[in-house]
Amino acid sequence: MYFDTHVHFDLIKSEGGPEGVIARALAAGVTRMVAVGGNEQANAFAMSLAAKFPNSIRAAIGYDRDRAMEHCPMDQLEAMLIGPAVDTSHIANSRIGMIRSAAIGEIGLDFHYHPETSAEQQALFAAQLSIARRLRLPVIVHNREADGPMLELLREHSLAWSSGGGGIGVLHCFTGNVAMARSILDLGFCISFSGIVTFRNAESLRDVAGFVPADRILIETDTPLLAPVPLRGQPNEPANLPLVAKVVAGCRGCRVEEIAELTSCNAGKLFGMSTS
Repeated sequence: MYFDTHVHFDLIKSEGGPEGVIARALAAGVTRMVAVGGNEQANAFAMSLAAKFPNSIRAAIGYDRDRAMEHCPMDQLEAMLIGPAVDTSHIANSRIGMIRSAAIGEIGLDFHYHPETSAEQQALFAAQLSIARRLRLPVIVHNREADGPMLELLREHSLAWSSGGGGIGVLHCFTGNVAMARSILDLGFCISFSGIVTFRNAESLRDVAGFVPADRILIETDTPLLAPVPLRGQPNEPANLPLVAKVVAGCRGCRVEEIAELTSCNAGKLFGMSTS
């Protein structure tokens, strides 16, 4: 059984929409998924899916780096994070109650597309890291061409977090080198590999996939982006996760079943979702 730790269900345009994608994922053995937000609409959609599919989907909500120049109501975000947020009492066979977010995300820095908003991005990111510390929630972090500021903010976060223990978060869709991976691991974070690890020119990333400790490695699709080889260029979906797992297994010299098991176990611990 596989655990896809990063799915943008709100962006899916594949056949059958999100529910069709979920059905195909389950048929492929991808039984757990994290629905990731990033803005008000995506956050609400992620929470609604977590309520509708409580045995398969957890939600992560937050304000992504492209919201840095807009008003981001932190009080509204925090209210959703601590619940009550989504009423599940109308859903057949579900526990009457509320679905809470399992993490804050996707959040982070991207100086490739938005270098002109670097200061605002850092302020937005820092504000949400502060919320994560108060609520003891893991963060799902995006980083592109922002290694220095990213590491500085995550070091501060890690120092303030360490006294409380627990899973601090994950660098999603990791594309850095071994040195960057070591820095991230030293701060307590997990590292997640997407379909990029299957690309022909990703040899250095495959080295990282072989380096990350067994208890810190995760896998994801970043649906609907980054379809793995041999599906590159097509809309991605969680059913393709075994293709990522197969390459990661090759990097680590183990069976794909072992990758499925250990990454699912790691994800279950980080996001508080049983994989049994």
